[in-house]
Amino acid sequence: MDLDLTGRHALVCGASEGIGRATAHELALLGASVTVLARRADALAIVRDALPAAHGQHHHLLAVDMDRTADLEATVTAHVAAHPAQILIHNTGGPAGGSAHEAPLDAFEAAFRRHLLGGQVLVQAVLPAMRAAHWGRIVNVVSTSVREPIAGLGVSNTVRGAVASWAKTLSRELAPEGITVNNVLPGYTRTGRIDQIVADRVRRTGQDEAAVLASMRANVPAGRFAEPAETAGVIAFLCSPAAAYVTGVSLPVDGGRMASI
Repeated sequence: MDLDLTGRHALVCGASEGIGRATAHELALLGASVTVLARRADALAIVRDALPAAHGQHHHLLAVDMDRTADLEATVTAHVAAHPAQILIHNTGGPAGGSAHEAPLDAFEAAFRRHLLGGQVLVQAVLPAMRAAHWGRIVNVVSTSVREPIAGLGVSNTVRGAVASWAKTLSRELAPEGITVNNVLPGYTRTGRIDQIVADRVRRTGQDEAAVLASMRANVPAGRFAEPAETAGVIAFLCSPAAAYVTGVSLPVDGGRMASI
């Protein structure tokens, strides 16, 4: 199986922790040079300096806020002009919890800007290099909510679904150019996001944290939460030459939790 990414450059967003950090590590293990992107330069420097570089890779960091669309566009466009990227991992923190009907308009606007407009800026920045190589991989880290809405995540459910539809459209437009576009749908994963979800459920239900965690695990046939590296391994496969004929899919990595096919 051809998993070799030597000579490729990956831009990994949300890379200061969790799935993003684990994905940057997996891609570097496969030989890619990696640029890690998130808001905090100090955290990113630690991630970058820990990345494997056995294949002569050169790793970089970009400290920029996905919510600041103009800054994101300027920063990423300048960086990829000097360091063309053939792999994009579109990953960022999810919106706060709460019901859809009670969410203020600005919550939807902020989530749309971060997840969809930010993704569009990133895709437009990296496309020239992908087209020049006639080779590209775009992977969006989304959520199982694109198939089964998650209670208490009204804004996230709404915007994640929009991202999944956007990605499916892109996959059909870009496939003739050798560029694949896929979504990975993480289930419950040991990241800061799961802490946020648990805290929201504690507030909403009045249960204590242990009871909420037990209830969540009971809904996962695998009986546990995922480690970030388990999701990152799936993302890295989708970026590899071996996955060249996989495009337009939304692939759950959820321990069997979703009931839908």
